[in-house]
Amino acid sequence: MSHLTGEFECKLDPKSRMMIPAGLKKKLPEAETEGLVINRGFKNYLVIYTKSEWDKRLDELSKLNEYEQDNIDFIRYFTRGATELSLDAAGRVLLPKFLLEYAGIKSDVVLTCQLNKIEVWDAAAHKAAFDNEPENFSALAQRVMGNKARRGDE
Repeated sequence: MSHLTGEFECKLDPKSRMMIPAGLKKKLPEAETEGLVINRGFKNYLVIYTKSEWDKRLDELSKLNEYEQDNIDFIRYFTRGATELSLDAAGRVLLPKFLLEYAGIKSDVVLTCQLNKIEVWDAAAHKAAFDNEPENFSALAQRVMGNKARRGDE
């Protein structure tokens, strides 16, 4: 899978189904055959992975020592609520109500592509979160991206 880019605005229908935007669907050819997985994000949003990307996450988790409490807790919380999604004939996915409640998603949704996953936000929460962009974004960029050795590029 190539990296995903873009933001897409969507609406849920009364049955909590969401149409995958055509521009995004083109970037996810495996979604129709393999399906997708939706899960809780680290804050009040959801995350959609392709099935193969989700399997990579599970492979990483399976390497953790299952006898260490932090590992046990992390695996439980990270996988809590993970649900497989499949596209219907109209290109829609049914989003689980309990995950929508967790993320505070009502009707208007923003899909934000983040390299190898898609964040699913309530539109109002997305606006509030990203209206608070750091005053000095260049300082954040320097802290995160400025030291190549920290990223393992050397």
